[in-house]
Amino acid sequence: MLERPEIPLHTNASENDLRAWVIKRKISGGTMSVDGRMARDVMLGLLKTCRKLGLSFFTYLGDRLELDTGQPKIPPLATLVIRSA
Repeated sequence: MLERPEIPLHTNASENDLRAWVIKRKISGGTMSVDGRMARDVMLGLLKTCRKLGLSFFTYLGDRLELDTGQPKIPPLATLVIRSA
């Protein structure tokens, strides 16, 4: 019986976070520019953070771009990460 069942049996969470990026890189052959690589990394980071916080990435992105009302409804991700810690 496990003494601490909340701790995962594996410690490769960071490897799992990179898996989507590696698969995309293999399929597309990488990016053509430094700017493209930075844009991809930023979006993937936002996607993974939203997923870990239980937020819809597209809802968060639409909120940040003020597509609906002009006023953000979702707090900044930094605030949500601090709250979840």
